[in-house]
Amino acid sequence: MGVGLKKSNFFVEKIREVAEPLCQAENFELVHLEVVSFNQEKIVRFFLDKPGGITLEDCVYASRQLGDLIDVYIENIGKYRLEVSSPGPNRPLKKKEDFLRFKGERVKIETAELIENKKKFTGILEIINDDSVVIAVDGKKVEIKDHAISKAILAGQ
Repeated sequence: MGVGLKKSNFFVEKIREVAEPLCQAENFELVHLEVVSFNQEKIVRFFLDKPGGITLEDCVYASRQLGDLIDVYIENIGKYRLEVSSPGPNRPLKKKEDFLRFKGERVKIETAELIENKKKFTGILEIINDDSVVIAVDGKKVEIKDHAISKAILAGQ
């Protein structure tokens, strides 16, 4: 499994390098990119967003453009299927900018270490510090250091 994972990470970085300029030019935010293998086929998944939300037409356009870029610039990728979509209501929060943008929203955060004897928190994102975030969970404030966050997503209502 380790070899396949390294190869997938290699493709993710190479694809990101060719996709970022297109995303920036089209005002798309590349929220997440992954390459997974399924039934001996690679699936390249892009999750895009933009101010006001991504539309189906945006996804179709981006799919055509990204597919062409991958075909031209990514050698040895072999057969793959391309999927382009919105990150949806459970959008991942990966960068500090994501946390700033969604301040005041309901989030789910999983941690790599125990904080107050828990690893899973759902609450309102209240404060974003240089090295931590504070969420309100059942009326109580919980500070979570950035390095402890293993996963963070919007929780919806």
